[in-house]
Amino acid sequence: MSFMKTKSGHQLLSRIATDDRHGENSHYFDGWKAYDRDPYHATNNPNGVIQMGLAENPLCYDLITEWILKNPKASICTSQGVDAFKNIANFQDYHGLPEFRNAVAKFMGKVRGDRVTFDPDRIVMSGGATGANEAITFCLADPGDAFLIPSPYYPAFDRDLGWRTGVQLIPVKCESSNNFKINKECLEAACENAQQKNIRVKGLVIANPSNPLGTALDRHTLKEIVTFINEKQIHLVCDEIFAATTFSSPAFVSLAEVVESMEGCNRNLVHIVCSLSKEMGLPGFRVGIVYSYNDAVVVCARRMSSFGLVSTQTQHLVAAMLSDDEFVNRFLAESTKRLAIRHKLFTEGVARAGISCFKSNTGLFVCMDLRHLLQDQTLEAELELWRLIINDVKINLSPGSSFHFSEPGWFRVCFANMDDETVGVALKRIQAFVHRGRENDETIKSKPWRKNLRLSFKSRRGEEIVMSPRLISPHSPILHSPLVNART
Repeated sequence: MSFMKTKSGHQLLSRIATDDRHGENSHYFDGWKAYDRDPYHATNNPNGVIQMGLAENPLCYDLITEWILKNPKASICTSQGVDAFKNIANFQDYHGLPEFRNAVAKFMGKVRGDRVTFDPDRIVMSGGATGANEAITFCLADPGDAFLIPSPYYPAFDRDLGWRTGVQLIPVKCESSNNFKINKECLEAACENAQQKNIRVKGLVIANPSNPLGTALDRHTLKEIVTFINEKQIHLVCDEIFAATTFSSPAFVSLAEVVESMEGCNRNLVHIVCSLSKEMGLPGFRVGIVYSYNDAVVVCARRMSSFGLVSTQTQHLVAAMLSDDEFVNRFLAESTKRLAIRHKLFTEGVARAGISCFKSNTGLFVCMDLRHLLQDQTLEAELELWRLIINDVKINLSPGSSFHFSEPGWFRVCFANMDDETVGVALKRIQAFVHRGRENDETIKSKPWRKNLRLSFKSRRGEEIVMSPRLISPHSPILHSPLVNART
């Protein structure tokens, strides 16, 4: 833009201010903008765009609300808790409140079935998982260095890990023919390719459970990954922010369990990122955690947390909540139960339209396989279908290309960020879209934005079955909250 430079060509703003590595112009965020312009509301805007591109988890807000009402002393903003105001409002150092770190460490262990314990002195707080991921990157790598990262992966990792740090991300290609498995061969190939380009690889980043796949790594694969990074003497950063969202077998296996069971493992290379955004459904609290086995990293990350501290008011409340064993046990059990019900509801609903989903047992989303709806197996065809779904079906879901899928036609769709009735409306729209396309392909491709799109429904099966919202589970805890207003 012209105002970025003087008449003499001098750059007025910084490189970070003028580059596009933030990713806000990606298709992933474009879908959010479409929702923002025309948000669905059951009564005020029933023809609006339904937001299914945002991985949020409000399914157990009723339990949290109930706990807050029963524990007014946990907040300094109540008459019962105001006596703690002075101490909490005063400056606290960036180590965090001791009771907060103790409670978070205990919660992390409980989420992992108490099969591993976490040291409160290694808990480093940050402003959400976004801040935690960036902080650990700053600690481990210099501008120009690289991290390997198996694909598909969360689109905002490009921003979180690379925008301000100047670190590169090198996708490790994983394919559906192998159920997107990570193996030593693909890691070796990516590492060798980087070395041939004179790129220094400082580490490997993995998300376990995976966003967008909704699957968790098994113990054997985790051991293989730990062996690989030890051989290469590079760091391993494991994002475990969806650990508590595993709603069916197999059980989640934490990297911490594996590392602590392996002989000869260099623990100084191992780092874990957690948060309360997905597990507790509290993204607005901005509670992110770096847990490192490396003392120097803990010290450095703690210094960096000065730029993104969790407010002491939030620490105070969270410490009280997570220290309540009865509440935490009930919450974790009910959350996984409700996620399982919602996952079943959605996957069975789209199956009635002949749409299959990648088999998953964790997370707040599924990956729908729409490869058979593409005219060609190309990125362009995927984006044409994505635009059609947003403009015609009025659902925001995320195209696989934004997650670096190695093949077109996969779409991530979030099923936990709305009430049951809104899910029912979304399923009706999807089923009607497929049915209409099957009946009249020519009508579907006639509008201007579908100029080059030709959808094939030859492999569709069965008749359209539209699920009435009245048939959906009556146990939704969010009866009147169809809107999603979060921006992060």
